[in-house]
Amino acid sequence: MKKFFSIIIILLLVKNVSAQDHLNQYLTKPDHFTAKGYDSHVELRWPDLKNAVSYRLYAATDSTYQLRTETKNNYYLDFVTDLGRNISLKYKLVPVNRKGKELTAETVEANASIHDFTDEELMNMVQKYTFRYFWNFGRADLGMARERDNHPDGDIVTIGGSGFGVMALMVGVKHGWITREQAVDRLLNLTRFLKTTDRFHGMWAHWYNADTQKAYHFSKYDDGGDIVESSFMMEGLLAARQFFNHPTPKEKFLQQQITDLWKSMDWNFYTRGQDVLYWHWSPDYGWKMNHPIHGYNECLITYILAASSPDHAISPEVYHKGWAGNNWDTFANNSTYYGMMLPLGNRKWMGGPLFFAHYSYMGLNPKGLRDRYANYWQQNRRQTLINRAYCIDNPYGWKGYGPDFWGLTAGDKVPDGYTAHAPGFQRDLGTITPTAALSSMPYTPEESMKVLKNLYRNYGKYLFGPFGFYDGINLSVGRKPEDHVRKTYLAIDQGPIVVMIENYRSGLVWNSFMKNEDVLRGLKRLDFTIDNKPIQVNENK
Repeated sequence: MKKFFSIIIILLLVKNVSAQDHLNQYLTKPDHFTAKGYDSHVELRWPDLKNAVSYRLYAATDSTYQLRTETKNNYYLDFVTDLGRNISLKYKLVPVNRKGKELTAETVEANASIHDFTDEELMNMVQKYTFRYFWNFGRADLGMARERDNHPDGDIVTIGGSGFGVMALMVGVKHGWITREQAVDRLLNLTRFLKTTDRFHGMWAHWYNADTQKAYHFSKYDDGGDIVESSFMMEGLLAARQFFNHPTPKEKFLQQQITDLWKSMDWNFYTRGQDVLYWHWSPDYGWKMNHPIHGYNECLITYILAASSPDHAISPEVYHKGWAGNNWDTFANNSTYYGMMLPLGNRKWMGGPLFFAHYSYMGLNPKGLRDRYANYWQQNRRQTLINRAYCIDNPYGWKGYGPDFWGLTAGDKVPDGYTAHAPGFQRDLGTITPTAALSSMPYTPEESMKVLKNLYRNYGKYLFGPFGFYDGINLSVGRKPEDHVRKTYLAIDQGPIVVMIENYRSGLVWNSFMKNEDVLRGLKRLDFTIDNKPIQVNENK
């Protein structure tokens, strides 16, 4: 459980720069002043105006204008519910010169209105904003997603987060935020990079330096193959292989590129001849990390893909002896929390952080999915409800916790650092991570929607930015509202928001991934069933 025991001790210190200031450069500037209204905010964008060193934004609901902000950016989100709900607004953008004088002759105007969004409109809005992290802020030339904004080590891209980004592209195409051809071109850049960059027995490293396009160490000995991050990447690629299936030269070529990458992943090498998968291998340090992957955590997809490989499939014993069973105190749980029995997961922390219910299940559909150990829909729904019930119980008295303010998972702490937040002592630190409840939308739609509305409508002025919700909020830290928020973005937290909300809305990524004959064959080999029926596989393919 790498995230529980290794990553949690790493503090990813981020430069003290506003995420909005930093990310503004990645948003395309319009050719004129625009104002677009949503539920509670107006998004304002403008081109560079002559002689301006900053801009003052004024708004009015009648004839009386008031100053909303002064900024050096070309972008601003104006949360306007202090002026009312369901209102129309007039905006004036006034350039300011070096001497602080308003250049009123160059004032430009725009109009906008806000209205109470339906649940569908709110989900669509959150998905679209979050999608920008991958489309606008990603390295388009590599098809890769940046690990986080303002990474202290430079321009670092991430394999697992980029796999989530692949699935986000599918969502973008479905909703028309990008064209199908744009997505295919971006994915062809990705497969080209994946094919030519450093690989380790067919696997990729956790991180890469985007400028050198070489593997970059995640920790001292973790500088080579990472099969868990690689499985998140392939989870996305296999879903994309099914989705981008038009008989065009580009899509056929993309499918072939994905198939070639998939077939070259040598899962058996990472067993070391034993009945278990090992997380890491380094060309310099070999098996120094010595990290066998025992369940239950985010790695179910790793074992399923390893069993599904067309050329390097592990034996079922690797799954049943290495991942599952009563030999591992982190696997079987069978304890009752808040009146709910949880089949799997860490007992001490009530199943663990909520990303356990997200990462493996962005492509893998848990509905009706069972093996001899668990019903995985039941597992994920109960873990989510227990996480929520714990926050409502709030044994440590953190401010704000309640039915519309819950969700403990891995993410940035407030005010700094990174950890795997979970119920219980030393794991619950008062920080709520928006991705936790939002990415649980398939399991707890009503409960998750309450969190979305609360975070957006009541805290959005500080918590909602150019690429959606920032990573963490802790109302027990600081005195001012802006002190409560960790204004950072992480690919592994952004991706599940886009994809899991879509799986709730349409089942898009689930439906694509679960059409893979290789995956179905792997599930069958491991004795999974779907809806209590044996899995049917076309053995002629």
